[in-house]
Amino acid sequence: MNATTPQAAIAVNRFGLGAKGDELAQANANPKAWLKQQLQPIKLSNSLYTSDYILTELAKYGEARRQAKKSKNAEAEFDKTNKERGKFLQNSYRGLSTDTFVAGLNSNNSVSWRLLDFFSNHFSVSASGPQMTAIASTLEREAIAPNLLGNFEDMLLAVTKHPAMIVYLNNERSFGPNSRIGKKGRGLNENLAREILELHTLGVDGGYQQQDVIELAKGITGWSIANPRKEDTVGFMYRSWGKEPGDRVLLGKAYKQEGMAQGEAMLKDLANHPKTANYVCSKLVKHFISDKPSPDLVNILVATWQKSGGNIKAVMNAMIDSDLAWQAQKQKFKTPREFVMSSLRAVGKKNIKPKELFFTLNTFGQQPMQAGSPAGYSDEQQDWDGANALMSKIDWVSLLARKSKANAEKVMQQTLNLKPSEHTYKSVVRAESRTQALALLLLSPEFLRR
Repeated sequence: MNATTPQAAIAVNRFGLGAKGDELAQANANPKAWLKQQLQPIKLSNSLYTSDYILTELAKYGEARRQAKKSKNAEAEFDKTNKERGKFLQNSYRGLSTDTFVAGLNSNNSVSWRLLDFFSNHFSVSASGPQMTAIASTLEREAIAPNLLGNFEDMLLAVTKHPAMIVYLNNERSFGPNSRIGKKGRGLNENLAREILELHTLGVDGGYQQQDVIELAKGITGWSIANPRKEDTVGFMYRSWGKEPGDRVLLGKAYKQEGMAQGEAMLKDLANHPKTANYVCSKLVKHFISDKPSPDLVNILVATWQKSGGNIKAVMNAMIDSDLAWQAQKQKFKTPREFVMSSLRAVGKKNIKPKELFFTLNTFGQQPMQAGSPAGYSDEQQDWDGANALMSKIDWVSLLARKSKANAEKVMQQTLNLKPSEHTYKSVVRAESRTQALALLLLSPEFLRR
């Protein structure tokens, strides 16, 4: 009989990305303390492309394409430059996304990595169009990861100022009607302000009105990105000549600050609003624990949020401490990304090539940075457990099992807390082959849920 406790299995699978190696044994002595120790800062390679570098290179490609059109061999030169740019876009997108995935795959602090996945989806951007294809994957690395265990307001500010979010929701095209450029016919764009209120802070039922959307949009006019071809800088840029002058009123509160400080003050208040605490804490419980969040557990997290000033690490510790998060029944069905990640960790695979990863996740319908909506991907069972999804899992698991040398019984001992009397345990140990045993384990109800 397995010597590990049910709580150890819950710790590594529900809160983390799935057990690898001897993590189940590590968590066994004190699962809650083990989880808290896992809340460590995330370190990603800084040797890969940054958003600043990408934007600079895209500007160079843009200029090269313009020059190519003027050359004697215009068509050939343009095609060559276009091909080089396309390769750069894909290398940026796939390289960064795969690097993040592989780092999580090998991490010894997978609770933090699950939290990164949560907030990356909370602040979802999609790799649509050339510029977004190249920079979408930098948002989680540059704005979310550095603020992962700090205060939510710092993360919100960093995300809102990041080029990927600004470009994705068109804020570089938003100008105050009474600003210098606004008087020349350039108008207000409400996209970013609307999603901040609806998806990033208060939530769709947060009590804001259309006028609040307009006021916030005016408050963050001028928040833009530099043009490396014309300006001696790159990345976020505040353009004072596009800022709507005057006071703003958001949710009944007046903001008299001038310049960029006005938008920052509005965002800080939104980050610390009671509705934001309830909305984000509800999403955290839904993501980690159950599709139907326990109101009592949400209230515990909200109280910690308000007491700590929105400190994410404190909120996570409160979740880990609560017995309401440790229900024996597995209530979360793994999303495709979670399933692939936990399967690879279970069999001890430490690397995956970009082409393989993207083909797999695309087959399952959850390709990185491709939700196609600021709302991100769903993590509810009803959106991932259809018949087609099951067939895709069977095909993928069968291939993984054939290629893997992992012993199914050993994997079962290292990842799940199954007893010899349970159906899945019997199916695995009685399987006709090693390959069949591993496939049965990875497709079992116990492994598909966390």
